[in-house]
Amino acid sequence: MTTARGDQPQHDAGVDPLVCLREPTDPACDVFLTGTVFLDIIFTGLDSAPVRGTESWARGMGSSPGGVANMATALARLGLRTSLAAAFGDDHYGEYCWDALEQGEGIDLSLSRTVPGWHSPVTVSMAYEGERTMVSHGHEAPPLDGALTAYPPRARAAVASLVPGRSEDWVARAARGGAKVFADVGWDDTGRWDLAGLTDLEHCEAFLPNAAEAMRYTRTECPRAAARALADKVRYAVVTLGADGAYAVDGATGETAEVPAIRVSALDPTGAGDVFVAGFVTGTLADWPLADRLAFAGLTAALSVQEFGGSLSAPTWGEIAAWWQHVQGHAQQDPEALRGRYAFLESLLPAPARPWPLRRAVPTIGFRAAAS
Repeated sequence: MTTARGDQPQHDAGVDPLVCLREPTDPACDVFLTGTVFLDIIFTGLDSAPVRGTESWARGMGSSPGGVANMATALARLGLRTSLAAAFGDDHYGEYCWDALEQGEGIDLSLSRTVPGWHSPVTVSMAYEGERTMVSHGHEAPPLDGALTAYPPRARAAVASLVPGRSEDWVARAARGGAKVFADVGWDDTGRWDLAGLTDLEHCEAFLPNAAEAMRYTRTECPRAAARALADKVRYAVVTLGADGAYAVDGATGETAEVPAIRVSALDPTGAGDVFVAGFVTGTLADWPLADRLAFAGLTAALSVQEFGGSLSAPTWGEIAAWWQHVQGHAQQDPEALRGRYAFLESLLPAPARPWPLRRAVPTIGFRAAAS
C-alpha cells in the first residue's frame, strides 16, 4: 500500500519563459518525468581522492534530493511547470526530499507516493579535482500501485532516460498525448551499443547523448558525424562535447548549430548533464532558434558546475541575471561577443536583486525549529 501527500503552492521561479505562448486550453503541466529519487550527500573541498586506510576531512558538505530530482529541480527553477512521479521512502530522508521538492521547488508530486517500509536510496558524492566519486545504496521501489495507469498527465514535454533493451510504456503514451519527448542515455555496460536496442527513441523529439555515447551508438569517429546520423532517428540530435560545447542537428530542416562552452572553474560536475537537458527543453518549448537553445543549455550547465551537488547547483533566473550583469563588466570577458551570443536573454532576465556570485542557502537535512 502507498499513500499520497497533499498539494503545495507553486514555486515562484521569477520568469515564465512560455508566458507569450500560453493559452487557456494548454495542459497544466509543462514537463513530466519519472524515476528514482535519491538523497544525495555531497562532500566538497577534498584535496585529493580518499586513500584506503585513512580518514579524509572535507571542507564543505551538503545534502539534497538527487537522481531524477536533479532534472526536476532544474526544470522547475527555469520556470517550467514540472510534474514528477516517483516513490519516496517513509523515513526522514524521504520526508526531507518530498518537502524540498514540493514546498521548496514547487514541483507537482500528485503522482508520487510515500511507500511504507521502504527506505530512501542514498548516494554519497565526493568532489575533488573537478571530478566526482560516488557510492550509492538502495533497493528497488515497489510499483506505484495504480499510478502507473494514470500517468503521464497531458504535458507539453516529457523527459526520459533510455536504457538499452528496455521499453517504458509511458514514453509512447506521452508522445501519443502530444508531449515532445526529450531523452538522454547512460553508459551501456553491456558493451553492445546497439541503437536498435533504444526502442523508445522512435517516440522522441530530441536525443541528447554525450560525444562518447553518440559515437559508439552510431559507429562513427566524429561527434558531429554522430549527430548527423542520429538526426535520422529524431527531430533534434544534440551531442554534448564537454569543454568544447555542444553540436546539434535539426533532422527536419538540416539546420546545424554549434556553440562553444563557457570557460569556468568547475567545482563539481554532478547534475550538469541534467541542467543542460533542462535548458534545451526550455528553449525548445519557448521556440527559440536552435543555436540559442544550445547556448542557453550550455550556460545553465556552466553555472551549475560552479556549485556543488546536483539539484543544489541548478541555476535560477535570478542567478542567470546576476551572472549576465557581472560578465558584461568583467575584464576577462568580451562584452561584444557575449552580447552577440546571449542577446536573446535581454527580454527575459529579471533585474538582478543581488550581485554575483550569489550566496546560496546552507544545504542540510534541516535545523530544528527554535523554541519560542
